[in-house]
Amino acid sequence: MKTRVAYWSCQAAGWGAYAAMGLSMAMRQVGWQFHVAAGYFLFALYSIALTDLLRRVMKRRGTLEDLTPLRLGGLLLIVVLIAAVQSFLATTVDMAFAGSGSFFVQQRSFALSVWMSASGANFIWLLFYIALTAPRRYREKEVRLQLALREAELRALEAQINPHFLFNCLNSIRALIVENPGVAQDMLTRFANILRYNLNRDINHTVPLANELAVVSDYLALETVRFEDRLRVQLAIDPEAGRVRIPPMLLQMLVENALKHGIAPRPDGGDLLIRAALEKDALAIEVRNTGQLAASNGDGTHVGLNNTRERLRILYGGRATLDLQNSEGGVSATVSIPRTV
Repeated sequence: MKTRVAYWSCQAAGWGAYAAMGLSMAMRQVGWQFHVAAGYFLFALYSIALTDLLRRVMKRRGTLEDLTPLRLGGLLLIVVLIAAVQSFLATTVDMAFAGSGSFFVQQRSFALSVWMSASGANFIWLLFYIALTAPRRYREKEVRLQLALREAELRALEAQINPHFLFNCLNSIRALIVENPGVAQDMLTRFANILRYNLNRDINHTVPLANELAVVSDYLALETVRFEDRLRVQLAIDPEAGRVRIPPMLLQMLVENALKHGIAPRPDGGDLLIRAALEKDALAIEVRNTGQLAASNGDGTHVGLNNTRERLRILYGGRATLDLQNSEGGVSATVSIPRTV
């Protein structure tokens, strides 16, 4: 808003001053004449309109983003053409007011003088506009580069997470193909659902929690076949929480991590609790298992958690958190995500 006010103030002041100087010089030659004053007033108005049109065209085409010599030459040509339009309008307006008494009729070379003067004024306007907007264009370019880097980082992190998940599912299905083909077929169907979900992720890198829970249900169905009665799942989901958007595959990664490192090593398996609730302005997600948190043994077991933290940082800055700690009866992974609905 401040930028727009400053721009229009400069436009009015600049062209107003130019018209005032022209009127002052004209009055020394011909004295006070209403049609001369009106002509210079209108000159200031359509000069503001014409140069603003040039500004809009430059912004729409991104002319100043990469100002090559060829583009600069094109702008100078446009400046000269705008001056020709200004000269034509000045002549037309003055003749409409004064008729045969117009100074443009009495001094036919005056139109050429107006054109040359307007060309110079337009050239100065162009230089000022390029110079004054250069810092803003630089900042915008920096923002675009940062956004592109952010997108690339996020894509790379997602690519690291997803293959790990897919390979685990394929290994589970492979183990059942011979033992129970019917169950293996059902698992393939659920696996296809998970793949479809993974491939159709929202371009903004977030999905409703309800969608994520659906794919987690398919994943747990796959793992239940493998764990049998060693896996006991409990859900505590606030219905309102289902509308909050979260990064895709986030909850699935937490569940997979709980099964792989918390429940699978235990001979008798364990309990898995998935809880989601709204707390003030954030969505709180907890995935708890009956394992024990141990120090990293360097085998990459924390890669998924580290990538998830990085994804949260890129998407939400410091407003989202992921904590992993021992809790009463097991290990809890808790996530806090700002509400976006």
